Amino acid sequence: MTTNLRLPVPPCVAPDAPSPFAATGAPLRWGVVATGGIARKVTEDIARLEDAVLQAVSSRREDRARTFADTHGFATVHYDDGGSRGFERLAEDPDVDVVYVATPHGQHYEVCKALLAAGKHVLCEKAFTVNAREAEELINLAREKRVFLMEAVWTRFLPSVNRAWDIIHSGELGEIRWVQADLGFPAAYNPEARLWDPLAGGGALLDLTVYPSTWALGSLGFPTSVAAEGTLNDDGVDAQNALTLTYASGAQAQLSSSLLASGPSQATVAGSKGWLRTSAPLHNPRELYVHPHGGEARVEKFEQAGNGYAYELRETTRCIQEGLLESPTMPLQHTLDTMRMFDGVRAQLGLRYANDDR
Repeated sequence: MTTNLRLPVPPCVAPDAPSPFAATGAPLRWGVVATGGIARKVTEDIARLEDAVLQAVSSRREDRARTFADTHGFATVHYDDGGSRGFERLAEDPDVDVVYVATPHGQHYEVCKALLAAGKHVLCEKAFTVNAREAEELINLAREKRVFLMEAVWTRFLPSVNRAWDIIHSGELGEIRWVQADLGFPAAYNPEARLWDPLAGGGALLDLTVYPSTWALGSLGFPTSVAAEGTLNDDGVDAQNALTLTYASGAQAQLSSSLLASGPSQATVAGSKGWLRTSAPLHNPRELYVHPHGGEARVEKFEQAGNGYAYELRETTRCIQEGLLESPTMPLQHTLDTMRMFDGVRAQLGLRYANDDR
């Protein structure tokens, strides 16, 4: 695996940066695939960008597509019509430049493949795919078509998180020796709900572990080994998991994710000269608590623009405007390495998805 990959600070979150809603170039015409809760929140932030146009939305059902379009101000709707699917029609829409994909994980590969093949730039919600094979195929297709592609791990672009990387890698905390991070909440069991549906890629790993792992990978890079334990329900979905990442330096990270229990939802990064802890939730912390060993502790506080997705949207927009095919802050190799790490975790847990047999 790649090791010691530091997550660089994108220009848009520098202390003296303008609002992430401010234009950085020519307007982009956005499409959105799916009309669920995350699509709504991200679309609200797309609408706030000065250089964004809400062009088209797709859904399986016409009524949902039209309601979403009317609510947010999209110019065009696409939906399943018996001959072609909504996302396929959106892929062929000549008035769309870039598409945000907000479907469940199990549909990411099929949807993104159609969009990339049609020459659309794509921002795909995490987890990027359900396995590394799908991720690698999409990355290769994006490079072949010379279009931008990025996994939407919004946490990677938040000012608070990038400030944490600055502190961690400045040496203030000394050599990082261990990381602890958890994320969990009790999700009512519903076999048809996205979180519990094996066909949708449901479970704690793909939906939650992306966030605790961000703190380990951002602090220590990719590990030399991963030990995983977990609980699978009768449907074969992981209800919770616990990972121990071990590094050649001897450093370790303990990561916990659960759909059964509520936890602190914080990350702690500990070094030889001090430690840092986030406020909750760790995927969108508004405060960082810094404790130098033998020194004076401090709290750093942060404001949030909109719903918090503007930072990843600004990075997507800036990269496309500048002709970049991937983000230096969220590189495609990092996404692929993460999916490979998750494949290894699933092998230990005995966790399989329908897409694995494709």
